[in-house]
Amino acid sequence: MTPCPVLLVTGASRGLGRGVAVEAAAQGLSVAINYASNRAAAEATIAQCRRAAPSESQQFVAIAADIGRREDRVRLVDETLAAFGRIDALVNNAGIAPRVRADITEASEESFDEVLRTNLQGPYFLTQRVARHWLERRYPPALPGGFKIVYVTSISAATASVNRGDYCISKAGLAMASQLWAARLAADGVQVLELRPGIMATDMTAGVKAKYDALIADGLVPQRRWGTPEDVGRAVRAILAGAFPFSTGEVIYLDGGFHISRL
Repeated sequence: MTPCPVLLVTGASRGLGRGVAVEAAAQGLSVAINYASNRAAAEATIAQCRRAAPSESQQFVAIAADIGRREDRVRLVDETLAAFGRIDALVNNAGIAPRVRADITEASEESFDEVLRTNLQGPYFLTQRVARHWLERRYPPALPGGFKIVYVTSISAATASVNRGDYCISKAGLAMASQLWAARLAADGVQVLELRPGIMATDMTAGVKAKYDALIADGLVPQRRWGTPEDVGRAVRAILAGAFPFSTGEVIYLDGGFHISRL
């Protein structure tokens, strides 16, 4: 069993997940880096983690798995445990946007099924798999305050976008999943928190950069900047460090003030 606490991050080959993995590595954790298909990108995340890691005892492993598939979720947990002998925290980060942004009067059931399978069903049942392991565990938690689960959702959980309804519904459902698992696992020493990012500079938003550059400059985001993977990584780092010992089921906004109701 590894001497370091172990974090499993889904969708960690790029974007927000990579930001989480690198910050955790800098914090002294070993990290299981889940990716869907891009092995080279996952290896790049591992390289960044190794550069950030303060200890040679830390380990970093890339594991290919589609979290929307039950058999892949089972294998992801099994391979993480085989590599490290333990899991101390899970960050449910992996997610997809619809292939086509379509008005909800035209959107397809196929798109709805695909988005919800990856963005909601996958993390919900991956959490179930990890939670069952913890409830049957034979080792104490290695992180301050116990085991941790973080759901990375989106401002789309509470902000309607009629050209990607499936995505909004998936994130709203994921927000409720965080509440459910927080309520169920609190007495078992598991902390569950939701991070709700706003407009983030990742490849998912690259195609609409010019649009949002203008909107941000015009005040859509009170802090007048894009969010970054590092913003999410630092928030996860604080959670893993036990900075919120009397919190569970909380929503932590990482949106530069976007969610504030303003006149």
